[in-house]
Amino acid sequence: MPMRLTRFAFATLAILFLVAPLVAILPLAFTSSVILTYPVPAWSMRWFIELFTADAWKRAIVNSLIVGTGTTLLATTLGTAASLGLRNRGLAMRGTFRTLFLLPMVVPAVVLGVGMQVLLARFGLTNSYAGVIIAHTVVAVPFVVVSVTGALAGIDERVELAAQSLGASPATVFRRVTLPLAMPGVLSGAVLAFATSLDEVVLTLFVAGPNQRTLARQMFSSIRENISPAIAAAAFLFIAATLLIGLAVVLSRSMLARRR
Repeated sequence: MPMRLTRFAFATLAILFLVAPLVAILPLAFTSSVILTYPVPAWSMRWFIELFTADAWKRAIVNSLIVGTGTTLLATTLGTAASLGLRNRGLAMRGTFRTLFLLPMVVPAVVLGVGMQVLLARFGLTNSYAGVIIAHTVVAVPFVVVSVTGALAGIDERVELAAQSLGASPATVFRRVTLPLAMPGVLSGAVLAFATSLDEVVLTLFVAGPNQRTLARQMFSSIRENISPAIAAAAFLFIAATLLIGLAVVLSRSMLARRR
């Protein structure tokens, strides 16, 4: 019993440590004041209205949705394909390839930003949506690879062999057996890719132009110029959107599990 209470207390403290900054800043999204301060003088939705009426914030939200959607589609496709390739035990240097796919997770963002700027400039993709999507995909693919690889590891290969023995082609086995079983990992990887794109600032600073300013970059610029409660409102939207997408993924995974 004492050990159980100790673990519970430690878990509670860890959760409070992680959540406390959010609890401190999110109520300020509903303040009527023009500065971030406690106590809140009055509750208001004025900063959410500003997010959807001010040109700079509206453009940033639209850009984030465009870039995030493009990044999610590209990163999910590439990450899933890479995971399927790394699943092959006969692949030479499989561990080396897996490490290469995961490198963007540990390489400093500034180094990636400089490299992506030089590379994209050679192809004329700087200051374009395509360039920003490619740059965000580089840092999003590792999360998809980790998620899908874990899902594929839980698939019994005998199920696929049974489908092949019944005359199914490799494409049919992938479409009717492998992909449905790995779908929870694919969906989780897609959510992580979208969240990574929404949160990315450093790469955006290097490769995006004025017309590709995302919400995260707009928040960063606003902090440098003037700390406005609109930043807290934008953070509230970030967290709410992430929770809603995460809930949708959980429901989808449970539905897929029932079907199986």
